[in-house]
Amino acid sequence: MTTTELPLPSVDALQERVIEFPDNRLLIDLCGEFDRNLTEIETKLGVQIIRRGNQLAVIGEEIATAEAVEVLEALYQRLETGKSVEHGDVDRELRMGGSEVDTGTRDGDQLEMFRGGKIEIKTRKKLVEPRTEAQQAYVSSLFNNELAFGIGPAGTGKTYLAVAVGINMFIEGQVDRIILSRPAVEAGEKLGYLPGDMKDKVDPYMQPLYDALNDFLPGKQVAKLIEDKRIEIAPLAFMRGRTLANAFVVLDEAQNATSMQMKMFLTRLGEGSRMVITGDRTQIDLPRGVSSGLRDAERLLKTIPSISFNYFTSKDVVRHPLVAAIIEAYEADDPVR
Repeated sequence: MTTTELPLPSVDALQERVIEFPDNRLLIDLCGEFDRNLTEIETKLGVQIIRRGNQLAVIGEEIATAEAVEVLEALYQRLETGKSVEHGDVDRELRMGGSEVDTGTRDGDQLEMFRGGKIEIKTRKKLVEPRTEAQQAYVSSLFNNELAFGIGPAGTGKTYLAVAVGINMFIEGQVDRIILSRPAVEAGEKLGYLPGDMKDKVDPYMQPLYDALNDFLPGKQVAKLIEDKRIEIAPLAFMRGRTLANAFVVLDEAQNATSMQMKMFLTRLGEGSRMVITGDRTQIDLPRGVSSGLRDAERLLKTIPSISFNYFTSKDVVRHPLVAAIIEAYEADDPVR
């Protein structure tokens, strides 16, 4: 793969750089169906990309052109290793720009997945890769700390990545079970009005956790592991009185835990366990006057070195682009939230 730079004499502000790709089949995959990958790069970076045989010509302002070339070369190198290039991969390269994040490990005991600055989480069904710098730092902290917090708006991958790391540790034999929990606080609707027994009432509220599990493990395996109690999904209230040893434990929607519940949950941490607390301080559904346990934990535990706090913003949203715009609009209207 070679890159040449051709100045455009007619427009001083623009620059053309030509990249040559030796394998035309990989170039087809790089461009995507109907050149959708190229279109996304053009739209995000404000450049024009023209295909000429086994070459791509990138035209635009100098900085944008250089960034587009870097993204294209990174994606092509990914294809050369036998991996595919999907929408999420293009989005990740556009966000990350080839940057590396300090993993916080010493050279002698650095985890294999962090070598080269890239982080990949292997699960039974897919390879999960963080798509923003904040996500990459967050995943690193999940492996390096026994207790980690992920705080930020919806759609930033806090719970999804935590479950992926839990599955990875379970597969690798680092933990014996996975426990996923949420406080059973209704967001405007009463669970008691739903039909069925307690499990029927609670399961719809826990559905995002089931969805994450099914993304990483075959459905039959998820069902079998739940039946064998090696994966547990339960409301926060069910954690009282337990000691969670050799487990990967995730508390989702932690902003809806009271201070007493949060203290109860944090003190469940047993030998050989990892615990992850995720939440969004702008989506507290507790009754007026009831203090959020997430806010209290952040205030009280922030000075403890072995506890990691990781923060996300609307820039880390990896759902539909409108989600980031919606979050920014609400934050602008009420910045104190």
